[in-house]
Amino acid sequence: MYPAPLKLPEAADASSLYSLRLRELWQGMRREHISFWMICLYLVVEYVRPQSIITSLGVLPWAKIFLILSAVTLLADKQRRWVADPANKWLTLFLLTIVASSLGATYPDMSWQHFMDFFGWYVIYFLIVNIVRTEARFLLFLAVFLLCSFKLSLFGAKTWTLRGFAFTKWGLQGPPGYFENSGEFAIQMLMFSPVAYELARFLKPYVSTLKYYVLMLVPLTGAMSVMGASSRGAQVAMGYQIYGTLLKGRISFKTLATAAVIVYAALALLPEEQKARFISAGDDTTSQQRLLYWKHGREMIEAHPLLGVGYYNFPRYFATHWPQDMLHGPAYTPEGVAVSELPHNIFIQIGTDTGITGLLLFGMLIYRTWKTEREIRLLARERQDTSKPFAALARGLLVAMWGFVIAGQFVTVTYYPFFWINLAFMVALKNIARKHYLAQPAAASYTAPPGSGENTTPLPSAG
Repeated sequence: MYPAPLKLPEAADASSLYSLRLRELWQGMRREHISFWMICLYLVVEYVRPQSIITSLGVLPWAKIFLILSAVTLLADKQRRWVADPANKWLTLFLLTIVASSLGATYPDMSWQHFMDFFGWYVIYFLIVNIVRTEARFLLFLAVFLLCSFKLSLFGAKTWTLRGFAFTKWGLQGPPGYFENSGEFAIQMLMFSPVAYELARFLKPYVSTLKYYVLMLVPLTGAMSVMGASSRGAQVAMGYQIYGTLLKGRISFKTLATAAVIVYAALALLPEEQKARFISAGDDTTSQQRLLYWKHGREMIEAHPLLGVGYYNFPRYFATHWPQDMLHGPAYTPEGVAVSELPHNIFIQIGTDTGITGLLLFGMLIYRTWKTEREIRLLARERQDTSKPFAALARGLLVAMWGFVIAGQFVTVTYYPFFWINLAFMVALKNIARKHYLAQPAAASYTAPPGSGENTTPLPSAG
């Protein structure tokens, strides 16, 4: 049994946005509350970093300013409603686990220095899910996210093309901040490309042929940027995303042919030096160092199973206990303390930070992302409603999340925006989709199309 949805007025007729006409998009933005404007501006300054490009703008902490303004103005929104979701509980428990781990950490000072690395995403998550409450807001907010990411992907694709698709050790660099390093830049491409692809497919009947091809160009530049970034983990993750987006549940001659062309083009364009890196994986110094991080990280978790060695304590703990296994030598904090790198694996990082407790809670957040996508898809199927993009976008967000998980086995990006922004998108989308679908009567029956791979188990009544 589903609870009755909240009846909240739409700020704009969302279907008018499907044509992507600038007039409708601008009018839609004008109708929105100032808190929505502030959270959109936060995305711009966090992802595009104009304050780093135009140095005269860098005198103020713009991201913090827009977050504070979005929180303050949200309190003044008379239509605000608290958005309840099981993910809220698991996220809060994860925060409390980080606090407990910091209190009992081996090196508490290091924990508290990094406390905002997660707490900031905790606040941003709740701001997004409680501000982005209507379909119009979701589509406009998603448009800002995709445009910001497209700016990065277009730069990456252009850079890789102009250097003749050649290999470089440094890959591609984004603006200062979360996407400056090549590996993190590539993961952001994984986070937005599947969503952009699903949105383009949904909007095809509503837009001109030119607009459709431009929309399809967006995920293409994302894929090119992943190739040019020279990140092996991201390229493996992109391979899964091609399968999850094109082939999973959609087997047909057309999709097989499309996937074959994409794989052939990727292999043809992949520089020989990058192919050699895949062949040497496990034997080169970088791989050997990561294997040592993972080995001793597991030992830390086994020795401190409840809450780990302490939030962000891995670098100092590793340097203290296994200095002989730092193949590149130690780094030093401003206080002169020897530290290693972070463990280059999201699960090793969480396990050493917060123990098995944190691993279980993070696992529940991954599960909630998967379960939420399924709930949205099943509601759309039950109502036999293909007029809204909810199921398609949920599928794209889920594929993006799995891309993060796969790439995250080789880099330390737990407290970067990737997972937390994606989770906020998914929870906000579920809240909006439920209000739409539960206002409609359930269809009498449903038969999945042949070869779709869909489960036709009857769904519970929404009454």
